[in-house]
Amino acid sequence: MKGRFNVVIVGAGVTGLTIAALLSQGQHSDRMRLTLVDAMERPQYSADDDITLRVSAIANGSAALLERIGAWSAVRETRACAFDRMRVWDESSALESAETLRFDAAEFAVSQLGFIVENSLLRHAILGVLAAADIEFVFASPIQALRQDGQRFCLQLDDARELKADLIIGADGAQSFIRQSVAIGTHDWPYGQAAFVTHLRPEKPHRNTAWQRFLRNGPLGMLPLPDGRLSIVWTTTEEQADWAMSASEEELGKSLSEASDQVLGALTVAGPRGKFALVARHAKHYVKSGIALIGDAAHAVHPLAGQGANLGLQDAATLADVVETALGNGEHPGDRPVLRRYERARKGANAAMLHFMTGLNHLFATDLALIGELRTTGMRLFNCSGPIREHVAGVALGTER
Repeated sequence: MKGRFNVVIVGAGVTGLTIAALLSQGQHSDRMRLTLVDAMERPQYSADDDITLRVSAIANGSAALLERIGAWSAVRETRACAFDRMRVWDESSALESAETLRFDAAEFAVSQLGFIVENSLLRHAILGVLAAADIEFVFASPIQALRQDGQRFCLQLDDARELKADLIIGADGAQSFIRQSVAIGTHDWPYGQAAFVTHLRPEKPHRNTAWQRFLRNGPLGMLPLPDGRLSIVWTTTEEQADWAMSASEEELGKSLSEASDQVLGALTVAGPRGKFALVARHAKHYVKSGIALIGDAAHAVHPLAGQGANLGLQDAATLADVVETALGNGEHPGDRPVLRRYERARKGANAAMLHFMTGLNHLFATDLALIGELRTTGMRLFNCSGPIREHVAGVALGTER
């Protein structure tokens, strides 16, 4: 099939920007007119500003993908914190116990287990790459309506401008306008928890280690930042999260120090605060004719393992490969049979991660004594199980699916 196809990417988050870069750099990029639309203003970033509140754990495989599109060097040269150790333990056990899960980069022959990076920096770096690409950017333009026009879709923007698309890639987040407009339903599993986030300054150095302690109300994750602080994600009840938002710095620091079992000494609040409700969500379909969903528009998982951003980047890489192959074979990139190849490749993997995270969260939240004993026994055995440890580490590193 000859001619150029109009491909509209909706959403300028990390996932949307990444697939824009992949498609613009593909062998058949001349077969597409790429447009990226976002409801918000073009994001701004300055390394002179403080580290922003929202950060992501970027697996080695995701870093390699960002390197492939030419964005990773800008991230590393600006500020990113590599972590080479991870410690995971239950509140019923001590950090030094045999039940604590220990992951070290040296064990898996890698330089690091991953990186903690600001989302705003990732977007800034990818936008830097896209500056040289043949892409039309449409920022600060909410979509007012989406309708089908023959074999194409038509997006009407709030300034009455219309965009015709042979393929729309919905990368517009958990409340995806694209997903809802084409009546793709979701399976939702509310956790009954909220995530409280802030930055803390620890009394002791974090040693480039990611820490996670499972508490009865949910896990407390502490991620190392490049300036010595910690980014914390405290999964807890809605009531406790509300309290954390309004507590004094002294009260909050004391509470989080206790929740962390003082593994890094006293913790001092050293950043803004945020809170968001947690829900597992999975789109019933990832694709329709002319439509493909990626990232949070297709799935949302519990943050306890920090896999959300990595799953979205894997979506972007897979869909870009599918589109590239289709163009090389003379196929229409928006045809449903073409897009189904992407859905088959990603939906099962994402569902497996979603349900694994949900099960893990429930497993550690139970108060039943028997389950607690089985849990600690399982953690002890896991530390001794070479093949299982290697597989889990491979998934976390982004080198296996």
